[in-house]
Amino acid sequence: MIQAKEIHGVHGTLSEADVREKYVRITRLLIRHRLTITTMESCTSGQIASLITDTEGASAIMKGAFITYSNEAKIRIGVPEEVIRQYGVYSNETAVSMADVCRREYAADFGIGVTGSFGNVDPNNADSIPGEVYFAISAKQDTVCFHCNVPPQPSRFSYKLYMADVVADQLLASLQGINQSVSA
Repeated sequence: MIQAKEIHGVHGTLSEADVREKYVRITRLLIRHRLTITTMESCTSGQIASLITDTEGASAIMKGAFITYSNEAKIRIGVPEEVIRQYGVYSNETAVSMADVCRREYAADFGIGVTGSFGNVDPNNADSIPGEVYFAISAKQDTVCFHCNVPPQPSRFSYKLYMADVVADQLLASLQGINQSVSA
C-alpha cells in the first residue's frame, strides 16, 4: 500500500484570482525550464489543465490532458483495472497510477493524477467518501502522493478550485527545488 502525505488547503474563502496567479507562476516556471506537464483528472474535470493553459505560451509545456471521470475511462487510458479493483478508484494507488500513466503516455516531465469525491457519495463506487481526494505528482525520478479532506464548498466549481489550489501548492514546492538547483 502506498502512503500519502496528508495535506490541507486554505481555511475560509478561497480567492480565484490567487489560484490563477499560482498557475501563472507554475506555467512560467515550466516554460523557463523547458519542462512539460500533463494531467489525468477525475473529480477536478480538467480544471488544473485549464488553469495551466490560461497562461500565454502554455502550448510549449502542456503536452495534453485526460479527463477520466469514469472508471472505464481511467482503465482505457492505462490505469490497471486491478489497481482500481484492489484499492478502489479513490485511493493513493489509483492517483499514483493516473499520474504515472499520463506522464508516460505524453512523455512529459510531470504528470498529475487526481481522483476523489466532492460533495456527494458516488453511487457507482462503494469507496466514495465525500470530500476525500487523492492526488499524485509524477516526475521521472519519483512519484509523490497526497491525501486531502476538502471541506464543504458552495458549488462544484468551488470544489474544483479548492483542489486546484492544493495541487498548485505542491507543484510549486516541487518546481522550487528545480528552480533552486538550476540557479545554484
